[in-house]
Parts: sequence; structure tokens; C-alpha cells
Amino acid sequence: MFAKRASNTVALAGASEAQGARAIAARLGGNPALSAAGAGGLFLATALVVILVAGDPRAGMPTVRIPLSQPGAPPPPPGWREALAPDQPGDAPVSLGDLQLLPGNAGDAQGQAVITLPEAGAAPGAVDHPSQALPPAPIAGLTAPGPGGALLPIIASDGRAPYQAYARPFVSNGRPKVALVIGGLGLNAKTTRQAIEQLPPEVTLSFVPYAEGLQGWIDLARASGHEVLLEAPMEPKDYPDNDPGPYTLMAGGKAQEITERLEWLLSRATGYFGVTNYLGSKFVATDSAMATFDDDLRARGLAFVDDGSAVRRGGGLPRASADMVIDDELAGDAIDKQLLLLEATATRNGQAMGSGFAYPLTLDQVSRWAASLAQRGLQLAPVSAVVMPRR
Repeated sequence: MFAKRASNTVALAGASEAQGARAIAARLGGNPALSAAGAGGLFLATALVVILVAGDPRAGMPTVRIPLSQPGAPPPPPGWREALAPDQPGDAPVSLGDLQLLPGNAGDAQGQAVITLPEAGAAPGAVDHPSQALPPAPIAGLTAPGPGGALLPIIASDGRAPYQAYARPFVSNGRPKVALVIGGLGLNAKTTRQAIEQLPPEVTLSFVPYAEGLQGWIDLARASGHEVLLEAPMEPKDYPDNDPGPYTLMAGGKAQEITERLEWLLSRATGYFGVTNYLGSKFVATDSAMATFDDDLRARGLAFVDDGSAVRRGGGLPRASADMVIDDELAGDAIDKQLLLLEATATRNGQAMGSGFAYPLTLDQVSRWAASLAQRGLQLAPVSAVVMPRR
């Protein structure tokens, strides 16, 4: 995700990259499955009684059902939850927000999640964009079975590439372009839903590959007009103290190992136009590792978008690098200042790209900022609109 920051910048509000994935997970709230434990059984039993007596209070409201496992997709590997565990004892688990679990066990990724759509009580500031919907994924001809039968992206026989087919259409009006990607989505149901519903469809969304119900979240994002990136966990300089998870792309890994891990990550869902790095200060600085990574993405027709840590990397594939992280300092005025700097960069260079994490504060600040961007003579653009081939 874009929760990691550029290689030499702070990660969370003042936290260094040394805190890494665990610090990010701590801000998210930790293990999503734990929120359904303990009181969950009592709550569900009570809810069933209430529904039987009084009827379902959500009856008749529009909902979407998200399967907690995608048919044919391999499940997350053992140990991925531990890799995202909170740093400090007593940290609260991730809130499932408005998720309503149907029969099944979230621990083994079975069953479904039901999410009430905007008309039935959206997140504050949510905007409905039914006319902006992107085509459902997968698009015919852009996938092929990979190891284990899961779908992997490919370049179609007619030359169409996923980075083009899954990108949000964009028509320039001649004004400087400002692109923004918000990452870390899929682990926290409430903030993921808030990002999908509240942010303008031009904002690109980045999803964690370990998230349960990943395909459902991507489908919901695309139905709201957002193009999507998939996050690839990469080895940071302080690994293993900072461990991005069991399918981390390792700087010292053999080419076959890097390819196999990347294929597992790519097989988690369909509908993304490219990949972005999660951490990776050591990986992106290693020529041999990046050469394998770039070759694999190029062969599959995917773009690579980074947080600024790989700005000097080309790879011969469609590329974009963030000019700045907007929420390194998690305060409203600090985020506003970074957004103004992003505007200034776009005005000077003709385009600019920023990155941020799905903190509720970030989502609120970005929503307000984007609403008046056109009045200041700039155009909000999806990240795919600033992607360019880079040698």
C-alpha cells in the first residue's frame, strides 16, 4: 500500500520506517478477525433474536454482498495476520465497521460480508457516482489461469494491456493535472468503505493483497469509478524487525522466488491497472531484484507506481512516482499544506502526484480539498493519467 513512505521520510505521524507494517497495523487497529471474537457470538445470538421478533431493521435497504473468498484464488498464507499484529499490548482490534457477517467463519475466509450502499446510510460526505462506474473485472482476454488455477493478468491477443484496460478514462482539459493515490485499503472495513464512497472517483485507490474479500472491495471501488492498484510488500532495510508479511519480495531472493511470490500476490484479485510498493527501501535499491520485478510486470502489461522511493528506476514499463506524501504528519493543517505544495508542483511541472494513507482525517481533508480544485485552475486526474513509459 502507500502506507509506507518514501525511503527517507517518516511513516506515520513522526514514526520512522523502522516501525513499518506493525505500526501501520496498530493505527488500523490490528487483526480484523479479532473484532468478531469474544462478544461477537453473544452479539450475533442477540441480533438473531431481535430480528426474529422485530424484523430486520435493514430490510429493503440496498446492499452489496462481498464473498470473503474469491473462487479459485489461493487463501492468504499462514502467518499474515501475525505480520499485521499491533505493536503495543492492548491496542484495539480493527473495527469491522458496517460489515455484517453472514454464515461462515471470517477466520478461514468463508461466508460473505454485507455492506449497506450509500443510499442506506453512507459515510459522512459520501458522494454517489453511479454514472462513473468502470467495467466489471475481469475483462475478457486479460487473464489466464496461473499456478493453482487462480487468474493472473496478461496482455490480450489483440495487444490490450491491463494498465490501459483497467485505468479510469481521462480527458485532459488543458489544465495542470493533480493525481492522488490513497493506500492501505481492504483491512479496515469502515475506512475502506469511506474511501470508496467519499473520495471523488478520480482518486486512485490502493489495496492490501492480504485483505479478506479483496475482490469484492475492488469490485465496489470500480463500481464507484475508482481505478485500483495492488500493493506489493517489499523488503525494507530493517527487515526482519520490520516484516511486511510472508509473501514479501526479498532483495536477495532468486529470480524464480521473486516471480513466484509476485504471482501469488497478483492472483489475489483482478481489476487493478498496476502495482505499487509497500515499504521496500532495500528491494527497490537492489538492481537484480528490481530487474526481475520489472520484467514480470512488463510481461503482464502492468504499470508500476511507487511512493517516491523508486523515482530513479525505469524498467521499461509504464511508471509514475509520487512527488510527495501528503500525510506524513497526521494533522489537518499539515495535510492541507502538503496538498497546496502538490498544487504548486503541478502548476510548475504540468502535473504532480501525491500519495496518502486511508486515515479518516486524510480522507476528510482530501474530500474538501478536491471539491474546490477546479476553481483554482487545476484538474484532478487518476494516477494512470500521469503514468508514462520509463526506460
